[in-house]
Amino acid sequence: MDGIAKSLAKPAQLRVDAKPRPRSEAKRARIVDTAIRHFAEHGYSVARVEDIAAELGIAKGSVFQHFKSKDGLFFEAYKKAVRSFPKYMEAPAEWRERGFFDVLRYWLGRTENMVRDNWASYRIYLVGNYGTDLSLRREINRFLVAEDPYGWHEFVRYGLSRGELRTDLDADMIGSILEWTMDRFQDALLTEELDPGLFRKQGPIPEKKEARIEQFVALMRRAIGSEKVQIPGR
Repeated sequence: MDGIAKSLAKPAQLRVDAKPRPRSEAKRARIVDTAIRHFAEHGYSVARVEDIAAELGIAKGSVFQHFKSKDGLFFEAYKKAVRSFPKYMEAPAEWRERGFFDVLRYWLGRTENMVRDNWASYRIYLVGNYGTDLSLRREINRFLVAEDPYGWHEFVRYGLSRGELRTDLDADMIGSILEWTMDRFQDALLTEELDPGLFRKQGPIPEKKEARIEQFVALMRRAIGSEKVQIPGR
């Protein structure tokens, strides 16, 4: 009977342990915040879990107790970083009233400001996209698809509701095209080494940069825009 009693009691104990504990959650948050800075400053491969633990005054094993591995810690840092970025539909109302492609233009114009305001998170985003191995990148992709942190689905629905996007394309396909191209172009606006041919080493002339943004928006308009808005003013 004692053995049976113990076996019956064990699941109850597991359920109690599974409940969120405020002190534990606060500790996890501190670890993630410190990890964001370390990964942003040093990159994934150079940043060390022992350095993160030492700064927090905790044991390295305590970090692994919460996150299992360095990959797990970076993944949590990445998720928190990208969740801090604004969603596309959070553009100012006056820009939303102007239309879908003007919202794209607004966010492209704000790229440098967003990075200045949130440098560490943007660096984590870059490290996750370009500086991690395939297995971790696969987890990142699953997260982006499942959570849609930038609000692509809502943004595409907004464009469709205004009649500005092609209806012969699947809405998910439109979202994927936009996500791939917008992310890559915004990276190129800021990180010359990611696309050496787009801007010169000394950095783009402001007027030329604006012209590139206009060309990019025009390209997107022709690719996914409905016929009535493909060429403004026609």
